[in-house]
Amino acid sequence: MIYREYGKTGEKVSLLGFGGMRFKNVDDHDECVRMMVSAAKGGINYFDTAPGYFETRSETVFGKGFAEMRKLGLPYYAATKTFESTQDGVRREIEAQLKRLDISTIDFYHIWCITNLDNWETRKKNGILQAFRKLKDEGLIRHICISSHLIKNEIKELLMSAVFEGVLFGYSAYNFQTRQEAFDAIREKKLGAVVMNPLGGGVIPQHPELFKFICREGEDTVTSALRILWDHPEITSTLVGFDTMEHLEQALRAMEGYKPRIPAELEEVKSKASASFEGICTGCAYCDNCPAGIPIPEYMDAYNQKLLNKNYKDPVGDRLKWHWNLDRAGAGKCTACGQCESACTQHIDIINRLKEIAG
Repeated sequence: MIYREYGKTGEKVSLLGFGGMRFKNVDDHDECVRMMVSAAKGGINYFDTAPGYFETRSETVFGKGFAEMRKLGLPYYAATKTFESTQDGVRREIEAQLKRLDISTIDFYHIWCITNLDNWETRKKNGILQAFRKLKDEGLIRHICISSHLIKNEIKELLMSAVFEGVLFGYSAYNFQTRQEAFDAIREKKLGAVVMNPLGGGVIPQHPELFKFICREGEDTVTSALRILWDHPEITSTLVGFDTMEHLEQALRAMEGYKPRIPAELEEVKSKASASFEGICTGCAYCDNCPAGIPIPEYMDAYNQKLLNKNYKDPVGDRLKWHWNLDRAGAGKCTACGQCESACTQHIDIINRLKEIAG
């Protein structure tokens, strides 16, 4: 296992992390604990969950896993999150989380799911930062972190705040272009950086031909998707949501044979991404200046799910609801002015896609 320093904290975390949102059967505690212990024996020490994963049951499983790991002398870091923003709300949440997780301190505690800067301003006004600082002063959390789906300059603006020690955001070969500003801020502020959805929410392994540009000779797509992220020196850990022991073992094998690319090789792979995604929005966000206020990159990201996940019942609606906290109706504000299409470097038919999303 490779370990990297988490920003300026002095903590060394595993480059491969364990995400707790995809257990195949979260109610089979014995099997879930076996997976966590196997991960720890394989060198994984960063374990991330959230109260919204399986309606708090993931945190309960993690508590049992941490207890077993303590018995075996296996080291771990506990990471979780909160949607709450008031001091009273955060206090109630964390007290319940500490009981479920069976620990006295949360190592990395995240302000969860910042989807736009207005949302962030509201949470600040509600006292979220004062609440987190108090928790840290009391020793209930060790490091103040943030989880965000913002892209481009907005995420950079968020990360330039002096309070954060680390960030969690989605990043994969599927959306290389959307996070470069985040990496600028990570380097400047010396933040820990954990990435989620390294397999593009399943898009990458489900479409190996589309993503063959990331593969070295002899590598399968999952292995390549992980290794291409490990090639980024700014990334501290990559979270994989393991559903079965088989998938955990596959990821551990990818780490065993890993040999980093040099920076020039990594940039070459990134440059091939746009050419490989014909008709798929790559999230460059040049369209993100809609006179009607529509967050077009987010809607185009959701439309991607229709193109890539044709077997799902409602991939667009699910992506809007669970990833972006948006609904279909927002796309109906489009006035067909054409400004977004003029800015689109991929010449995507944005107006018609918005109409289709809105219904």
